[in-house]
Amino acid sequence: MKLATYVGVDALRVADEVEAVYREVFSAPPWNEKPAELDTFRPRFEENVSQTGFRLVAAVVDGEVRAFGAGWTTSPPFRRDRSYGVVFDEFGAVQVERELVGAFEVDELAVHPESQGLGLGRAVLNSLSAGEPSWLLTAHRAVDTVAFYRRIGWRELRPQVAEPRLAVFVSV
Repeated sequence: MKLATYVGVDALRVADEVEAVYREVFSAPPWNEKPAELDTFRPRFEENVSQTGFRLVAAVVDGEVRAFGAGWTTSPPFRRDRSYGVVFDEFGAVQVERELVGAFEVDELAVHPESQGLGLGRAVLNSLSAGEPSWLLTAHRAVDTVAFYRRIGWRELRPQVAEPRLAVFVSV
């Protein structure tokens, strides 16, 4: 396995391979995204490469991208589109400001189903977060994913609602 890092628009060089991994992961359980949902990845990815501090780390095995992670530094004010509004509502302004704003946001992390269990996700995440304060979110229904983040030592933030939809983790 080789890790390759791409900064900003340079990540577009591997957009096709990254999109293929994304589609394999998120079309399967527990995500079960429909084709229309999967089709939103590429335009979002092409827009995100312009985010301040954007970087992508790809795990390459036998010449193929088998896992990737991408993100950027969360700038103030905290966004409210996509899942950000849910994070703000479930975790509160104080915790969001203290733990998430200014930290590196892992927006995507995906490991091809045939390559799971090989340490690729951990390697990509470690390289992507590179020892700086980082955060990510996932859905509680992704039980294996939540267990993975706990197992590798990321700290789960405590929500301010009884039944949160999202789990937010921060690096330690």
